[in-house]
Amino acid sequence: MKVKKILFYLLAVLLGGCVPVMSLHSLYTKENVVFEEKLLGTWVDDPNGPEVIWEFTHIDEPKNAYKLIFSDDKGKKGSFVAHLVKLENSLFLDVFPDEFPCDTEDPNKTDWLYNVFFLVPVHTFIKIDSIEPQLKMRLTDDDKMAELLKEDPNAVKHTSIEDRFILTASTKELQAFVLKYADDNRVFTNEVVLNRRETGKTNTLKAIEP
Repeated sequence: MKVKKILFYLLAVLLGGCVPVMSLHSLYTKENVVFEEKLLGTWVDDPNGPEVIWEFTHIDEPKNAYKLIFSDDKGKKGSFVAHLVKLENSLFLDVFPDEFPCDTEDPNKTDWLYNVFFLVPVHTFIKIDSIEPQLKMRLTDDDKMAELLKEDPNAVKHTSIEDRFILTASTKELQAFVLKYADDNRVFTNEVVLNRRETGKTNTLKAIEP
């Protein structure tokens, strides 16, 4: 565990100190998951320079989920399963790693560097503000979330693990929390604006049948 802890903090420094908020439970149930074909494709932040790339593809399992490959402008990558979650009139992504560094012989040599954030099976959440004409998202940051929890420790159930906190609230409680704080920059901050590299399909939103 000591090696993994050192690796984690080195990674946080490498990535500029931005560490996503983690949750033991998912943000979705099958009734809340939707699949939007407009999200499929490759999205980049700067077509004329070193690119941060978010690539969404459809996968068969889990049903109506996306494979998300994230690459930063230095070529470091992460591989995830993402579910698009519709709560009232808001859209969120629930992101979960599809490979864990702790499953490898040496977590310091993982191919998916960003998966090192997920040393245990946990979820992180992203707020989707729009998909077209640009994909606009807001990410979580545990330093910002810490400000909220310091002001209101009862805002959402959580616990502390090795100087970090992790959300322990149930899915139902998480849904209420993100809806209440959807526009609060202590929860969803770090705006990301992406442009489509390739033209994708534009079918309308469709919900999963229970």
